[in-house]
Amino acid sequence: MSSKSLDQPLSDQELFNRLQQRFEQHAARHPDLSWSDVLLKLQAHPEKIQTLHWMEQTGGEPDLIQFEQNQYFFVDYAEESPQGRRSLCYDAEALAARKQNPPQDSAVHLANQMGAVLLTEQQYRELQQWGNFDTKTSSWIETPTAIRALGGALFCDRRYGQVFTYHNGAESYYAARGFRVAIKL
Repeated sequence: MSSKSLDQPLSDQELFNRLQQRFEQHAARHPDLSWSDVLLKLQAHPEKIQTLHWMEQTGGEPDLIQFEQNQYFFVDYAEESPQGRRSLCYDAEALAARKQNPPQDSAVHLANQMGAVLLTEQQYRELQQWGNFDTKTSSWIETPTAIRALGGALFCDRRYGQVFTYHNGAESYYAARGFRVAIKL
């Protein structure tokens, strides 16, 4: 899968307007930040702006979350796993191992290529405190090396009012499984 757009490409100003509107609409997610400070930090790091364009264009609906003390990250707040990032196996190794009907790309490769990282299990669970995400889809998450070395990969979703972590072969892919990413502000 390429970084295909669900929307028409946005100008930087159109992206900033969307981000600001989401930021202001969900101020409780980041009460200690002002949009002007966020904008200054973004303008100092154009590579992050490009990643945010990709997050927005693939359906991620990025906004800020605080994962650590004074450490804010843009993450995907889309209700379901971003539409433009589904049907992907876990990583490049899994993609290479998939001989029949391989997907177009892998979650880890695409995230890294776009300057982002998959959410960890802890980050995914913290995101779920802000809403009910992935009630019909699931999202690959960063997988510990020991699990990956055995051929597995982890994904999460929310069902029955609970957040679950599961395992699957890293080479598997499904139309309802995508991935969520984070980039540090």
